[in-house]
Amino acid sequence: MICPYIINVSVLVGGILSWGLMWPLIENRKGDWYPASLPSNSMSGLQAYKVFIAIALILGDGLYNFLKVLSQTILGLSHQLLTKKLSSELPVADHSSPKSSQLSYDDKRRSQLFLKDQIPTWFAIGGYVAIAAISIGTLPNIFHQLKWYYILVIYIFAPTLAFCNAYGCGLTDWSLAPTYGKLAIFTIGAWAGASHGGVLAGLAACGVMMNIVSTASDLMQDFKTGYLTLASPRAMFVSQLIGTAMGCVIAPSVFWLFYNAFDDIGNPGSEYAAPYAIVYRNMAIIGVDGFSSLPKNCLLLCYVFFGAAILINLIRDRVDKKWGRYIPLPMAMAIPFYIGPYFAIDMCVGSLILFIWEKINKSKADAFGPAVASGLICGDGIWTLPASILALAGVKPPICMKFLSRGSNAKVDKFLTSQG
Repeated sequence: MICPYIINVSVLVGGILSWGLMWPLIENRKGDWYPASLPSNSMSGLQAYKVFIAIALILGDGLYNFLKVLSQTILGLSHQLLTKKLSSELPVADHSSPKSSQLSYDDKRRSQLFLKDQIPTWFAIGGYVAIAAISIGTLPNIFHQLKWYYILVIYIFAPTLAFCNAYGCGLTDWSLAPTYGKLAIFTIGAWAGASHGGVLAGLAACGVMMNIVSTASDLMQDFKTGYLTLASPRAMFVSQLIGTAMGCVIAPSVFWLFYNAFDDIGNPGSEYAAPYAIVYRNMAIIGVDGFSSLPKNCLLLCYVFFGAAILINLIRDRVDKKWGRYIPLPMAMAIPFYIGPYFAIDMCVGSLILFIWEKINKSKADAFGPAVASGLICGDGIWTLPASILALAGVKPPICMKFLSRGSNAKVDKFLTSQG
């Protein structure tokens, strides 16, 4: 109910295309494209097609949007440098607020209050250097494959990438932190090599890069909100530090609770499958080992879907918005390719409820739709805590529901008939 209709429809289209058409057709090629004796979760069999085709869609969509946002960022910066209009200048630390008769009283007031509690430049630079030093000293002891000079290189290039991401996110409201993380996976993974733990080094480097780049864009968005709401940037920064410190305690505690409550957490097909963990791990494997381990025609299909993702995005941007809003999003289509289409039904049912509600009373649907959706999300999320506690206590649910395919259902019926 919160996601736009096109997102939910894209997920449904991706689920139908993959699990309704592609995977059954590829499974029929078992014994030709890949050995028939392989288990269903083998990365040399059908599982490889599911994972790597999804990765191809994600990378194609990410590359297109990266180039799109980067071009818009460069154009925006060049426009500001060429025009140099006072009305277009933003408040910058250690500089006075631009004075212009075109600024309204509210804007002047916002600039005055925003610049009142500036964060000193020396503090920002010193803090970044200190965090880099801590990371260089501690992370290699946690991930031995991630050498200290890998982290140093990341911290040298990260400010430039973080600035591009923050500025681009401000222009387009689209953070490309995962794309920069994938860049770290491929570069650091290939640098380390397979014999020196390149897969783990690439994944750890991805975490470092994504934390730096995403934090920059998130913090700048918060500063923008603070500027509009007359909040102190220094108070917002301190609040961020407090929240980060709390997260260092809460996040591991929640992970420990889930890890001990559910034995199959992270496994494919489980309730908490962590699908992106598999996706990113296999990206690291590609970056280190190359494409030689992929089954037959898997690489060809990856090329096709990589190009299709770019082509679909290009068509969406080129056609009129009236028609472009009906074209599915490749990133949303890629999600059910691996984790399955089951949640697409839930999302589409929510969209259907909202659609009917809008037809009956659009004003109330617009006003209360997000609240209803938030309540459903919170209720479902809060239940995970008592569910984890019950699982730790060994309590089993009294009723088990399962939906089977037609073939599996026929086998179950035959078995029950034979027992009766």
